[in-house]
Amino acid sequence: MKTILITGATSGFGEATARLLAQQGHRLIITGRRSERLTALKNELNGAAVLEVCFDVRDELAVNRAISSLPAEWKGIDVLINNAGLASGLARIQDGDTSDWNKMIDTNIKGLLYVTKAVLPFMIERKEGHIINLGSTAAKDVYDKGNVYCATKFAVDALSKSMRIDLLEHGIKVSQISPGAAETEFSLVRFEGDAQKAKAAYQGYQPLCADDIAGLIAMVIALPRNVCVNDLVVTSLAQANSVYIHRQ
Repeated sequence: MKTILITGATSGFGEATARLLAQQGHRLIITGRRSERLTALKNELNGAAVLEVCFDVRDELAVNRAISSLPAEWKGIDVLINNAGLASGLARIQDGDTSDWNKMIDTNIKGLLYVTKAVLPFMIERKEGHIINLGSTAAKDVYDKGNVYCATKFAVDALSKSMRIDLLEHGIKVSQISPGAAETEFSLVRFEGDAQKAKAAYQGYQPLCADDIAGLIAMVIALPRNVCVNDLVVTSLAQANSVYIHRQ
């Protein structure tokens, strides 16, 4: 049994991962911006050891306050899953909305850094821990109109590699899981709630789903202590990379 903190647990990969890890008997700290969803998830996981903590990863002060205020029995975090992230907008660079850019940069890069910095002292003190960063195939190959989103995921890729080196001496694992297209709220958020556009993104092929990624996260966590997955790139059968998808 491990104590596992999941950011962005209110939807998508984070929510599916929380359900699976709770079934496996782990103790979960679920975090997110939407308190009502956190409470609903905790209630659903009735019987599991779950602590809900509501904060926005973009708010450095809120992150530090939330992590430092964890009850003593919850501070021995074994695994941090940096799942919180999003795509906002889809436009060529000359047409981009800077508010979309800031939202992605603040969430996907700064948010990941803030939470990692806050949690690491607990792991370094014990000389043990595991950080799992949710990357993307968008960090491997850029695609049309993906500019800033791709840039943020390239940053996650670089940070994951750098963290792996920086934390070697402390016995802390760092893994990156880089999914391709997955049918979650991702496109609904990207297209600002336009369900028709979001649905079209997944038409003509079978994409990944949140449960697929949850299963891989659980697998990586369960590996022996001497085994570390550095980067796991996964797509659906129909997707070769972030550019090529075969649609019927």
